[in-house]
Amino acid sequence: MKAAKTIGKKKHEEEKRLTLLGHLQELRQRLFWSVLVLVVTIGVSFVFAEQIFDFLLSEVPEGVPLIYTEVAEKISIYMKVCLYSGIVLAMPFLVYQVVMFIRPALTRKERGYLYLLLPAVLLFFLGGAAFAYYVFLPRALDFLLGGSYLSDIEPYIKIGNYISFVVQIVFYMGLVFELPVIAFFLAKIGVVSHQWLGRQRKWAFVLAFVLAAIITPTPDPINQTIVAVPIILLYELSIWLAWIARRKPAPVPAES
Repeated sequence: MKAAKTIGKKKHEEEKRLTLLGHLQELRQRLFWSVLVLVVTIGVSFVFAEQIFDFLLSEVPEGVPLIYTEVAEKISIYMKVCLYSGIVLAMPFLVYQVVMFIRPALTRKERGYLYLLLPAVLLFFLGGAAFAYYVFLPRALDFLLGGSYLSDIEPYIKIGNYISFVVQIVFYMGLVFELPVIAFFLAKIGVVSHQWLGRQRKWAFVLAFVLAAIITPTPDPINQTIVAVPIILLYELSIWLAWIARRKPAPVPAES
């Protein structure tokens, strides 16, 4: 009897080890393809680097010169912009690889929800990036560079500092805008509920201003409010979407 149990235990451990090796093999394969696609998209970004730079610099206030002060700064920022652009271009494929890796752990229904939300992930990220670039960034730059305080000091901005500033704001706002999509999916699979999200509303409002203070490098409360208000609205949208995605109670069988 003991021998049979020992054999069964060894067989179970061997199956677990084989399963783990299979997951590691799949992870390695997906990482390989992700890196390969990323290399291709970075190469594409090099082709359109001039247009990308023109776009990123279009919001620089008139009369503010951009300079570089280090020997390798110009080429390093050129490489950095191509890297960021390559990541954005590769994002749909990277998200798909993540989804396909976690797919075996999900039920058939949960996989269906995840597939349906894939386009929304990209759309919400682009919406957040557009809000950051077209709504927030001009006001932040106007406050930082065109304010009436210390008006006798001329700004000379390093190109590397400016690009990092823009990319940081655009990227983090894109991530924050994913909140409704995440809330909908988690509510759909039963991890959170609209009631629970509603009870956390006051903490979410506090966290919205904390995130706004982190994302915005300005001490100006107006700019922080410009970022915090959309985060609060996104949280309210998350509650509403979680209500739509709520799990319906199973029907009670009629008594015969």
